[in-house]
Amino acid sequence: MSAAADTSHGAAHALRPAIVIGALGVVFGDIGTSPIYTVQTVFNPADPHPVPLNDANVYGVVSLIFWSVMLIVTLTYVTLVMRADNHGEGGIMALITLLRRGSGTRGRRTTMLLAALGLFGAALFFGDSMITPAISVLSAVEGLKVVEPGLEVWVVPITAVIIVGLFLVQRQGTAVVGRFFGPVMIAWFTAIGACGVAGIVANPGILAALSPSYAIMFLAGHFHIAFFALAAIVLSVTGAEALYADMGHFGRRAITIGWLGLVLPACTLNYFGQGALILADESKSSAPFFLLTPEWAQIPMVVLATAATVIASQAVITGAFSVVSQAVQLGYLPRLRITHTSASTIGQIYVPWINWMLMLSVLTLVFAFESSAALAYAFGMAVVGTITITTVLFLYLARQQWRWPLWALGLGGGALLTVDLLFFAANLTKLVHGAWLPLVIAVAAFIVMTTWQRGRAVVTASRREVEGPLRPFVSEIAQKRPTLTRIPGTAVFLNRGDDTVPLAMRANVDHNHVVHEHVLIASVETEPVPRVSDENRISVDDLGYRDDGILHVTIHAGYMERPDVPAALKLVPAEETEGGIDLDNASYFLSHLDLVPGTEPNMVPWRKRLFIATSLVTADAAGYFNLPPDRTVIIGSRMEV
Repeated sequence: MSAAADTSHGAAHALRPAIVIGALGVVFGDIGTSPIYTVQTVFNPADPHPVPLNDANVYGVVSLIFWSVMLIVTLTYVTLVMRADNHGEGGIMALITLLRRGSGTRGRRTTMLLAALGLFGAALFFGDSMITPAISVLSAVEGLKVVEPGLEVWVVPITAVIIVGLFLVQRQGTAVVGRFFGPVMIAWFTAIGACGVAGIVANPGILAALSPSYAIMFLAGHFHIAFFALAAIVLSVTGAEALYADMGHFGRRAITIGWLGLVLPACTLNYFGQGALILADESKSSAPFFLLTPEWAQIPMVVLATAATVIASQAVITGAFSVVSQAVQLGYLPRLRITHTSASTIGQIYVPWINWMLMLSVLTLVFAFESSAALAYAFGMAVVGTITITTVLFLYLARQQWRWPLWALGLGGGALLTVDLLFFAANLTKLVHGAWLPLVIAVAAFIVMTTWQRGRAVVTASRREVEGPLRPFVSEIAQKRPTLTRIPGTAVFLNRGDDTVPLAMRANVDHNHVVHEHVLIASVETEPVPRVSDENRISVDDLGYRDDGILHVTIHAGYMERPDVPAALKLVPAEETEGGIDLDNASYFLSHLDLVPGTEPNMVPWRKRLFIATSLVTADAAGYFNLPPDRTVIIGSRMEV
């Protein structure tokens, strides 16, 4: 399954340097900037559970960082999870789709529970997309304190200016600047790797920490210290989910080559270099990343680090746009205005409402926490929560659909899940110190998404009663005597499906007693695949009459596509149009519902109010479906929820 998908979505050309460079610029920004703040967070003296500074603990921490990266990123994500692709696309929403698609009657309840768990993981990603820009840019600008301590008062204002600028340029998309991201990140990884080598050369004994025995001894012999240290060590794997989420853009092989060929060696060298520096001088544990840099290169490193963290933030913001777009397509969020910012890369999108919400949230975090150390525990919980959920979903998928041996999953999968749960438990100890923040954000997002899904089902059921069945309605029109007046032209009525009458069409017939000469009832069906080819784009149903001029057209769209109704209708074969249609002058009819709280006990009152409030941010349907504004008519109706 995954091999075929990978070939069709980039693996065939994955060895092209441009593809690998592009992946380096987009995929690895988050995980590649983790060395800035991970080690200093572990040894932060202000930590509620500080790690004492001594040689044994330094060896143990560095070894634990290395083996955590190897187990979670290299083994779990690069080797295993990235095999679970949905037609080449990755990410937790694609994983949910795979689970839902493969569920039969047996195990359906388990699948739905796991899908809900996956949805909570997607909700955690929203917290990640708020915290990543704040902690990343803050940690880079904090390098100014190392260069000149008097500049500390400017860290927060400069960070805020950079973040505002970052969100202001989102509407331009990454298409224009994307080609510069790769070279910047190559320079970044080369620089941090070189600094790491210099540190290791000064104290080569740190290389002994490559042995897992140091990590095991640190955990087993000093568990009361190591357990709490895990809450900071998990920062070394931030961005692991991005490798999976961005797989559709570059292909599995390109990401694997970039990770194993440059990112992993550079990050490893830098972590070991920081460890060597602390062994030589414990006072440098406050900012080992920047102090590892030669004094003459510290200002250039601050500039390069800022650029790298902006790129890391760009990647996670784009990821948030993608998750929102997929959630809209799968019915978990209302339809939002989505703009494609690249003619060649469909995944590059811009969601204005989400962009401004994220900007306000990130600025709030910067001014509230004021330092990367204060944000570290909040960041860790968002990261480890998503990783743990992804592992659980993958193991279930591997057993139920791929039929992997139970003993292999029990041993290997159980060990990986134990590692994830250890990290998760350690972050729970930081709950009152900031770890509560991503959980609150995730719970809020989860409630909004599940409420929208439930409210949408309630409204759909109510509409079904009001609209009535479609085929009897068409039969009634065909058999009505005297016949209804047929006015010239083509009318397109957008509808939710092919089983009920569009409210706008029923109103036209019942109140105006007319029907157009040619009528297309169009519904858009989101398929559990990223994209749909033109030959599979539409299906036509004559609704039982081949000469009445009334057709139903189902437009199939992938969950990563923005439906274009006029363009899709042009694909209707001429021989199936029952006399020909004039799409260039067609009128489009939309039904608009004004929702008000009702007395039916279908949802608790507060969820009804939340659903109605959420519906207010719904984008204009005409714009969403790319309807011509000068030929679109909207007919309103009030409905109780």
